[in-house]
Amino acid sequence: MVDTALQAPSTAAARKKRGGFHRVLQRRSTIAFLMTLPLILLILLLVLYPAFYSLHLATLNKSMERFVGFGNFTFLFKRETFWMVVQQSCIFAVTAVIFKALIGFIVAHFVHNIPGKGQRKWRGMLLVPWVIPPAMSCLAWLWLFDPSYSAFNWLLALAGIDPVPWTGEASWARFSVILVNVWIGAPFFMIMYLAALKSVPEQLYEAAAIDGANWWQRIWYVTLPMMRNIIAITALFSLIVTFANFDIVRILTAGGPIDRTHVFATWSFWLGIQGSDIPLGAAVSLFMVPILAVAAVFILRDINKRGNEA
Repeated sequence: MVDTALQAPSTAAARKKRGGFHRVLQRRSTIAFLMTLPLILLILLLVLYPAFYSLHLATLNKSMERFVGFGNFTFLFKRETFWMVVQQSCIFAVTAVIFKALIGFIVAHFVHNIPGKGQRKWRGMLLVPWVIPPAMSCLAWLWLFDPSYSAFNWLLALAGIDPVPWTGEASWARFSVILVNVWIGAPFFMIMYLAALKSVPEQLYEAAAIDGANWWQRIWYVTLPMMRNIIAITALFSLIVTFANFDIVRILTAGGPIDRTHVFATWSFWLGIQGSDIPLGAAVSLFMVPILAVAAVFILRDINKRGNEA
């Protein structure tokens, strides 16, 4: 009898424990997490391993046989070219993101105001620059910028204007790579903003119109506040991708003329692969992390602040 009495509470506790575990497994969030766990582990493996391996490489000498600590970083700090690359990367990324956001916002409003049947055609046509592989687009733009057979310069000649050295002078080369980046990336902003515009309740616009708000006031006081989070997240994502951009600069200018269009990715490739100094190239690529981390903290903190206020 005593043994039976002792076993009864333990059996009930075990059943309760199994029941609690069963209830946890029945939750949708738990099921979703378990189903995505293999993919999460795969992504962590593909992201964390290269990141830590890059850190390891950046602490080695050129022959990758001796540990030098922060030697590669201090060497970069003393080079004027490095600070020029930092400046050019920031100008390239920030300028391109601003123009992509503005153009995407304007085009999204244009498409949003088109009747439903026509919207499909316009969305399809406007997404073409983003869908085409960037390498193919850059090769086409390279022909347009060619100093001898440039289609742009041919049009300028018809108008009696002197030819422009699109990739031959530093200022024009910077303009060219930013132009191509905007052309490729603006459709992404357009489709994101278009989805956000469709989620804005029409009642808000009707109420604003009743209050006497004009077109600009409806955009400033209704559209932008409702889209601020989408605008911020899209800009952050584009900033990260643009900072790490490689193919546009590599194909159009290869960092020239005289390193005036190099960004982090292309200069890292030039030092690490073409210059046979992989540790120094890894050190250059790692400098993108703190810059993007600061930008992400400011943007995400602003989003969280608005969420808490709401």
